[in-house]
Amino acid sequence: MQLRYNYRAYPDAAQCRALARAFGCARVVWNDCLRDRREAYAAGLPYVTSAELSRRRITQAKRSEERAWLAEVSAVVLQQSLRDLDAAYKNFFDSLKGKRPGRKVGPPRYKSKKDARQSVRFTGSAFSLQENGRVYVAKVGYLKVRWSRPLPAAPTSVTVTRDGAGRYFLSFVVETEPDILPVLGTEAGIDLGLSVFAVLSDGSRIASPRFLRRAEKKLKRLQRELSRKAKGSKNRAKARIKVARQHARVADRRRDWHHKASTQIIRENQAVYVEDLAVSGLARTRLAKSVHDAGWSAFTGMLEHKAAKHGRTFARVDRAFPSSQACSACGVRDGPKPLHVRQWTCGACGTVHERDHNAARNVLVEGRRIVAAGRAETPNARGAPVRRAPVPAQRRETGSPRKGHTTQTGIPGL
Repeated sequence: MQLRYNYRAYPDAAQCRALARAFGCARVVWNDCLRDRREAYAAGLPYVTSAELSRRRITQAKRSEERAWLAEVSAVVLQQSLRDLDAAYKNFFDSLKGKRPGRKVGPPRYKSKKDARQSVRFTGSAFSLQENGRVYVAKVGYLKVRWSRPLPAAPTSVTVTRDGAGRYFLSFVVETEPDILPVLGTEAGIDLGLSVFAVLSDGSRIASPRFLRRAEKKLKRLQRELSRKAKGSKNRAKARIKVARQHARVADRRRDWHHKASTQIIRENQAVYVEDLAVSGLARTRLAKSVHDAGWSAFTGMLEHKAAKHGRTFARVDRAFPSSQACSACGVRDGPKPLHVRQWTCGACGTVHERDHNAARNVLVEGRRIVAAGRAETPNARGAPVRRAPVPAQRRETGSPRKGHTTQTGIPGL
């Protein structure tokens, strides 16, 4: 299976300029190729192939006066930008034909140099790991990297990313074998919420840290300072960086907490079942800020990925399943209840239920039924695999290795 390991990089001034050129050239190739395909579609011409775009927008463009500066960066960067465009079109076409599960994917869009995230990808021929711990990147130089942990294997590619806060990261993709954990006899159904982040079927609760709410006071002050600056001024650019860094801190804290909580749940349970929530719909209500602050989608995605990595069972329960309406003791459906009703008594058996705990127990029962039926997806869910299957590398970094279990280093000298 593929895993992605993310590390912080610290390029010097010259390397920052070289990376800025790489970001710009990759963006220009993407926009030029996208423009050619859009114009061909508007004119009723056949779909422009990748080989034709590579010849026209990379090989011939380097020899022209208008695009001669494309030769200043590695050719791998330009080819990978074209491959990314092909992947974006494939996802769009598969979504139109119904081959791609989940939400509909739109067509590729033009990129801007003002986008918060800039990235380029290098394959194995364009980068190398050095004995002193630095990473050599073609036509950029030897980058200083903060190795928070060793790589478990030799990487196949690396993506250099610059975020909105001006930070640089190296994301390595490695091929490793699944780390199968010992078989356990415990299973967990999870009910996600806002007041309490998660309630498990065994009655345990995970409090919601509310990272955005805690940083809201400082964010408001920084936003007011940004709004007072004149547009286009250097002081406005500095104020924007301050706001972006504060948002990055909030996102980093939330992601770190998600990794720790999901890893603990996966290690302590052989099977994990969660409800497939309509996050995009809830994000359009008055609870939008709290929903985004909780990060349910990222958390459930980590659970799914780590379940496949460690040989656990994972399934999503249909969002239409009445987990809060049915009695977990006798199974009688007692009707819908407003959100302010946190405790209720079953009219059939007289059992007193705590709303979230009852929902988690119902999710556990429904998840077991889905697995017993051998279905890998629920009717309205996104199609999460129940049994372990090859999983592509996540966009974000994977979880930390277990304590007492060392991993093989992929970087000599570290």
